[in-house]
Amino acid sequence: MATYDLEEQEQLAALKAWWNEHGGAIILGATLVLAAVGAWNAWTWYQRSQSAQAAVLYDTLQKAARANDLKTTRETAGAILENFPRSAYAPLAALVSAKVQFQAGDLKTARAQLQWVIEHARSDEIRSIATLRLASVLLDDNEPDAALKILEAKPHPGFEALYASQRGDILATQKKRSEARAAYKTALEKAGAGPLRDALRLKLDALGEG
Repeated sequence: MATYDLEEQEQLAALKAWWNEHGGAIILGATLVLAAVGAWNAWTWYQRSQSAQAAVLYDTLQKAARANDLKTTRETAGAILENFPRSAYAPLAALVSAKVQFQAGDLKTARAQLQWVIEHARSDEIRSIATLRLASVLLDDNEPDAALKILEAKPHPGFEALYASQRGDILATQKKRSEARAAYKTALEKAGAGPLRDALRLKLDALGEG
């Protein structure tokens, strides 16, 4: 029994010595883990709060766009871009507003908002949509060379035909018939079955041969 007590005392002494040496680190580690969990929960709550606020503004934006309320559309989109630039709603808001402003003839605002999407959107697909729309705006703004320049960017997979078709449209307005024809043929090669193929054939027929 005495032997048992001695062994027990030795084990307790060893445990106390180990705790004295390592206990502080364990407490610190546990504290850091709890702090990290708390910080993560706080960050998650913040992200959800930000997303909810952006969603409310985006709903307001859509209603204003449907009502063709240019001022509210522009200002609401601006508020989303300024306050929630990293939210998923930001590039969508810029696309919606740019379309409304373009249709109203405010090419300057439309250009700025589409450029913002190209520079900040995390989705390659959304960037490609913005690039195509900006090329159209630039063409309407009598800047065909600038429109062709931005179409040099690599498109998101599935957008190759649309990029080539857009290049063809721009080149056709510049009376560069052979280059436009080549662009349309490239687009036709990339396009799947559907309305785009029919439109490309009509464009090629309109250009004629030679």
